[in-house]
Amino acid sequence: MYCLQWLIPVLLMPKPLNPAFIYNHAMFIVLYLTSFFLVRKPCTICSLVFLAAVFLICYNCVGNCILWHCSSDECEGADCETTCGSA
Repeated sequence: MYCLQWLIPVLLMPKPLNPAFIYNHAMFIVLYLTSFFLVRKPCTICSLVFLAAVFLICYNCVGNCILWHCSSDECEGADCETTCGSA
């Protein structure tokens, strides 16, 4: 489990506040993880634990996903009243 010490901080890295930099941040993370897996070759257990953590964080979409932006508002767009219903 030595290799997890290099992967867990990736989950804790904050996303940029400016929405223009979210794509750059996602590309940095993808390139970092790709190079990490190619160079360091972590064990299978560490890889599975990390991928499960990323999946669970991105699946619940609370805004902490490192790969894409999860909107906190479920009702967006011009059809807000018809899709979400008027209150």
